[in-house]
Amino acid sequence: MIYTKEETSNFKDRIFAYLLIDEQDHVLTITLNRPEKKNAMNPVMVNEIAYALSYAHYNNDIWAVVIAANGDVFCAGADLKAFSGGDQDTTNSTIPEPNTEILLGEIFTQLHKPSIAKVHAPVYAGAFLIICGCTHVVAADDGTFSLPEVKRGIWPMQVMQSLLNIMPPRKALDLCILGKTINSQEALDLGLITSKVPTNDLNNEVAGLTSKICSNSPAAIKHGLRAFDELRAIDNDQKHAYLKKMLGEVLKTEDAREGILAFKEKRNPVWKGK
Repeated sequence: MIYTKEETSNFKDRIFAYLLIDEQDHVLTITLNRPEKKNAMNPVMVNEIAYALSYAHYNNDIWAVVIAANGDVFCAGADLKAFSGGDQDTTNSTIPEPNTEILLGEIFTQLHKPSIAKVHAPVYAGAFLIICGCTHVVAADDGTFSLPEVKRGIWPMQVMQSLLNIMPPRKALDLCILGKTINSQEALDLGLITSKVPTNDLNNEVAGLTSKICSNSPAAIKHGLRAFDELRAIDNDQKHAYLKKMLGEVLKTEDAREGILAFKEKRNPVWKGK
């Protein structure tokens, strides 16, 4: 992860300028909170997202992460003015500067925890890195999704790679080339989101999904998502051997022992995430 376990040890004492943080019932909710700028991500916000995800990665008590947003836009992508050296907002953020470049398209995969994007409003440009990176995306049925970069003389480079991970190349290129806006049904058909619901049902849908996730073994899920991440760098003829080794690691966990015992005793397991 971008930040070390030691760097996130005093997470609850940190001040976030552009995020609201809530942790309860094994779920960390990260709410983008720069509505006056349509939640456009400037360097400080990107650091804060990476820091919060790093904290979730290391914390065994967090079994799922929800990404939400305030305002009438879920996220407008990158704040290009800020990233190109324009005037930076003065903030009270106490999140440390990272020691390496942050790639949003990577850190969600390296989280090794289920992540849910709760999309209530339009998604633009670089915000696709968030929704493509999450394991689940629950969107309002009147939501919209757009890659307008080509209309500004830009190409969505990193987003293109994220899209190629979840849809056929021609569909990904179609979105990038035309810069068109698609609705939630089209996004669902493309695999860009995993479900759509009426806006009024969004909170209940996400709460139900996190409840289902947390009813399963967090240790098994963590090992599975770690394997999903690491498979990308393993040669095809070595993948099965690697996965056999990972299964052995899962079987050694406390959750695996508890799950097998609970099955024998015909009761619900009590997970520890270890």
